[in-house]
Amino acid sequence: MAGTDRTKESEWAPGPVVILVEPQMGENIGAAARAMLNCGLGNLRLVRPRDGWPNPRAVASAAGADAVIAGARLYGSTAEAIADLHAVYAATARDRQMIKPVVTPREAAAQIRARIADGRKVGILFGPERTGLTNDELALADTLLAVPLNPAFASLNLAQAVLIVAYEWFMAGDDTPPYRLVTNQTSPAPKEELLNFFLHLERELDACGFLRNEEKRPSMVRNIRNLFQRADLTEQEIQTLHGIVTELANERVRRKRV
Repeated sequence: MAGTDRTKESEWAPGPVVILVEPQMGENIGAAARAMLNCGLGNLRLVRPRDGWPNPRAVASAAGADAVIAGARLYGSTAEAIADLHAVYAATARDRQMIKPVVTPREAAAQIRARIADGRKVGILFGPERTGLTNDELALADTLLAVPLNPAFASLNLAQAVLIVAYEWFMAGDDTPPYRLVTNQTSPAPKEELLNFFLHLERELDACGFLRNEEKRPSMVRNIRNLFQRADLTEQEIQTLHGIVTELANERVRRKRV
């Protein structure tokens, strides 16, 4: 989805190191870097990338996440890549029969944030696209990280896996409200304006005979009011509705004159 604000600088808060072990294609590295920057992560380490490094295809696939690509560090082994870290998580889709804690990305995000807040450096290992991490590489991790997916089809490509984990990391520290109304710079209508509209509408409905059944009128009015209450109308929308009702009423008068 589009939505990048080009007026803002790319930046990231201290977060986990993303370590790609033997990534196969430059395109996948670039897509993973893009996913990282989407979620405010910028520390990328590469262990023996198959097609070498630097890789121009990674730059093209990063789609603007140039700072992540430029800052990527190259290592000869997984052990070297994690040597300065205090805690390591390893992403895996398969049960390797190891006695290790296994967490979801959401739980991992909470744990990692707590560890980083304590001044610890944390890394997340992602294995090659085709085979994933080896048992020996998983043995280097403190905790395994598994994404809950359809058990009949749980395979993810590298960038997808990075994005899911990075997104949970981002959301664990994000305060965006789960619901908001986009109002195009017009404010939500106060109840006074809504009540005035109800009076206007009901007056015209009485005039045209829609509310002529006196017995049913109270329930009909309540139903109409509830309908508009649920719409969470803005001030501009209230004005538009007033205009619609007024124009319909004027048309009714014009037709009577004819």
